[in-house]
Amino acid sequence: MSLESVKAYFKQWNRDADIMEFDTPSATVEQAAETIGVIPARIAKTLAFRGNEDKALLVVTSGDAKIDNKKFRHTFGFKARMLTPDEVLEQTGHVIGGVCPFGLKNECDVYLDTSLKRFDTVFPACGNTNSAIELTIDELYQYSLAKEWVDVCKGWEGADSQEMAALRNDSV
Repeated sequence: MSLESVKAYFKQWNRDADIMEFDTPSATVEQAAETIGVIPARIAKTLAFRGNEDKALLVVTSGDAKIDNKKFRHTFGFKARMLTPDEVLEQTGHVIGGVCPFGLKNECDVYLDTSLKRFDTVFPACGNTNSAIELTIDELYQYSLAKEWVDVCKGWEGADSQEMAALRNDSV
């Protein structure tokens, strides 16, 4: 059902046919990267947190980034508390491993982490554990209805410029 809501969501931009469906699972960053044939950093993972007034807060990050609790608290003004799998399903309509900022069951605040800006295109899930779509960074911002770019992650900054150039040019 969740994949269908994402397809319906992308229909407004005539992008529903661009959603890729796989025979193999793509529920984890590593599985998705292997299935699609890209480095894990290019997988756009969506993390769900408790936001204000019982509204979920979604942060989309690169596959190699981890939430930095200090940066998160500084940016949002409260401690990062992830939703349980049941709460994620209730808030987004998507199961863990297929969570994305598209075709959401409820209105959620969506933010994109700057860790994604290293790449021309990234691959977010599309509502289930064996789907994805390739989007440019600008398309991700537009289609996710993101509120803004934030810097709330760590662990991805260490690559040197040659490695970064290779990462950006990694293709499907």
